[in-house]
Amino acid sequence: MAHDKKSLEAIRRNPRNVALRDFEALIKRYGYIEEGAKHPKAIIGTRTMPCKRESPVKSCYVKELLEIIEEQEA
Repeated sequence: MAHDKKSLEAIRRNPRNVALRDFEALIKRYGYIEEGAKHPKAIIGTRTMPCKRESPVKSCYVKELLEIIEEQEA
């Protein structure tokens, strides 16, 4: 669990340089990835977020994911 918190804090500190594997691991920790049409969708709780699979992940996707996670934790 400590490793999970450290990786989440590292992503929060630097959302502009997140590897695809770290981004997807974060999604899988809080929800799941639904494969589908053009882009996969991150589903966390009741929220759905489409995202592109490219490394490094664009910061707008990372920031949106962090907002969703903060909503779930509150």
